[in-house]
Amino acid sequence: MSAFGQIVDITSLQNPRVKHIVKLREDKRQRQKDGVILVEGFDELTLALGCGMLPQTLLSAPEIISQTLSVPHAEHLTVSRAVFEKISYRENPDGWLGIFPTPKTTLEDLQLSASPLIIVAQSIEKPGNLGAILRTADAAKVDALLVCDPRVDLWSPNVIRASRGAVFAVPAVEVDSAHALEWLRSRKMRVLAATPSAEADYTSIPMHGPVAIAVGTEDEGLTDFWMNNADQKVKIPMFGRVNSLNVSIATALMVYEVVRQRNV
Repeated sequence: MSAFGQIVDITSLQNPRVKHIVKLREDKRQRQKDGVILVEGFDELTLALGCGMLPQTLLSAPEIISQTLSVPHAEHLTVSRAVFEKISYRENPDGWLGIFPTPKTTLEDLQLSASPLIIVAQSIEKPGNLGAILRTADAAKVDALLVCDPRVDLWSPNVIRASRGAVFAVPAVEVDSAHALEWLRSRKMRVLAATPSAEADYTSIPMHGPVAIAVGTEDEGLTDFWMNNADQKVKIPMFGRVNSLNVSIATALMVYEVVRQRNV
């Protein structure tokens, strides 16, 4: 029983379900095997629920939570503070965690606007960068994010946390580059490849029509596949000694140039 007089379902750190949740947090293969993702945090859970996702299991720690959630038809387990701190992947948890079925979005599922804006993110390595790109995509109302040749799991707890839940609001698809390009071509999308070696500044290129902005890793940039198949290579002018920006910042600059041009 908690200090608040509420019966707590799980208090032991050795409980098999606790051990399994810890494994889900740490092991991508286990998440894929079970077909689930972990969503921690009241705000992230609220956004996921608002986007139509339904959890299989909802866990809360009565000693920690300051806000309430009610999700009909989901298993709801209460746990002790010590248990929640063990399953949590945050430094200062707020006492809420959900286990959801992994979303299954394909290219064919994407519904585009009349003049779509797509982000192609190739081989992004860091969850923080992918999460920040997702936040930009949500803020700018990008039609979709194509995560090509992924090196980081789109649905990892760290990406979900870094995106502040934007991963649930932005249509996102993990896909190989060849299929992504074929899909873009079939929808007459103009592909712009971001690279420091380009001659044209990104602000000099008209972006009013359907456009896909392709970005790569900070160390390697885009592969030859995207460089050779892009309709236009563009650069962000830089005047310092470092020849590249953080990929999430570069993406935000280019995405908001599209927004600016379309709203002038």
